Parts: sequence; structure tokens; C-alpha cells
Amino acid sequence: MTQTDQHGMDQPIPDGFVQLKLGSNPFVESVGPLYAHREEGLAGRLVMGLRVEPRHCSPSGFAHGGMLMTLADMLVVLGASIQTGVNRFNTTVKLSADFMAAVPQGAWLEGRLQILRTTRSLVFCQGLYTVDGEPALRLDGIVKPLGDERPAELLKRYFE
Repeated sequence: MTQTDQHGMDQPIPDGFVQLKLGSNPFVESVGPLYAHREEGLAGRLVMGLRVEPRHCSPSGFAHGGMLMTLADMLVVLGASIQTGVNRFNTTVKLSADFMAAVPQGAWLEGRLQILRTTRSLVFCQGLYTVDGEPALRLDGIVKPLGDERPAELLKRYFE
């Protein structure tokens, strides 16, 4: 699979990734397209990726810190739902990140989330975004599921 950038150039998307189906939301649409797969099948850990485009970068030519924080937030809220199977709207309670390396335009940025603990009202998690296997952004967060729970099988909608 390839993604066409703003200059009409095809950029490869790694095998196994599919474009996430996140519904209509102007902010999310301005960030993406986002790609993902489940590391160990449908019950596995969320792996989320993005090809860094010029619109994601600061004037330095590297991914903007605000863009990286947006991706961190997306990873914790989506990953918390997908990996716990609790299909509710998740809101971020806490999010912090360590910027470990500059992420250049054109790079494939790939994030993995680990659920540390789930309570009745909170999900504690940590994650890591890498470029070419090297750490670029380390994150930790807490999310709070809100609203009524929908059937867990509806979580597949992100990948269909």
C-alpha cells in the first residue's frame, strides 16, 4: 500500500497496516491518515503509524511537537479501548511525553501502547513511538472511559 503525499509522490505504508476508520471529525481528518494493525491479531496490542508529511512539520522540517502529542493522545485513547475491549468513549485524564529524537519529514512513525493497569474507572498506559526501530517519543497516560458501553465487537470498525 502507498500513500500519495502533497507533491504527488507515493510513500510506502508498511505491510499489514490498514487505514484506520475513525469516523467524520475535521480535527482527526487534518491529522491523518492514520494506519494501524493489531500486533497479535484482533486480541493484540494496537500498533499505530503515520507517514510524516510536510503539513505535520515545524519550519525545521521535523514533526511538530504538537503533532506528536496529538498522536500520543490518539494512541492512548484508541489503544485503551481496543486493548481492554471496553468500547466506550475515552477521555484523556493525563498525558505526558518525552521527546527522544527528531522525527524527519517522510519518516514512518510507529507507536505501540502497553496497558499497565485497568480499574473500574481508569486505564493506565504507556507507549513508545519509533522511527526505523529507534525511540522517538515515549509517553504515559491515563484515560477515563465515559458513557454507556457498546458491544466489544464494534471495536473492529476501526479496521474494516
